Amino acid sequence: MNAPDPNPDDAPLLGTHSRRAFLKGFGAITISAAASQTQAVAAELEKLNAEKIVGPGPVPVTLRVNGETLSLSLEPRVTLLDALRNVSTYTGTKEGCDRATCGACTVLLDGAPIYSCQMLAIEAQGHAITTVEGLAQDGKLTPVQKAFAERDATMCGYCTPGFVMAATALLKENPHPTPADVRRACSGNLCRCGTQPRVVEAVLQAAGGAADNGTPGDLHA
Repeated sequence: MNAPDPNPDDAPLLGTHSRRAFLKGFGAITISAAASQTQAVAAELEKLNAEKIVGPGPVPVTLRVNGETLSLSLEPRVTLLDALRNVSTYTGTKEGCDRATCGACTVLLDGAPIYSCQMLAIEAQGHAITTVEGLAQDGKLTPVQKAFAERDATMCGYCTPGFVMAATALLKENPHPTPADVRRACSGNLCRCGTQPRVVEAVLQAAGGAADNGTPGDLHA
């Protein structure tokens, strides 16, 4: 009776090494290489993260506001709105809801309207920031500001800076908007006094168009 064949995995493979030994060795090398690569990646990520961590205490922040360079010391958690109102002298930007629903804090970032309550001041570095104080030059109101005053689109005035900034951005992009364009551009701004129809009239007047003296419609219609 013949003896059973030995386990093929234990059979010699090109010399004294068996297939089993070869596979074990290859697996160990693969695991070791993968672990080494993972450690290298982890070390690199840790290095990158360490370089980006700032705070929690005040850190130097440089903002470019209305053409002026502001060198501030702020905690990284401070919003652009709070930096403008509480640390600098630009208090024209108003704090309403502090949750991106009213638009009172609207400023221009590189010409585009944003809610300053939703951006960290440290993130605004390297960008051109324009607040309502930066619009009038040498005491001369812009067409938008003048139209808001003439059309009585101010009411209590608290939301007005945000509307003016949104309207300014609109006319820069679209010099001849329709009433629908105005309503769309200002739909992120709220006036609790209910002067939205006059806002539409004011923006159309600033654009050089004939304002609708009838019922221009609510901004959020």
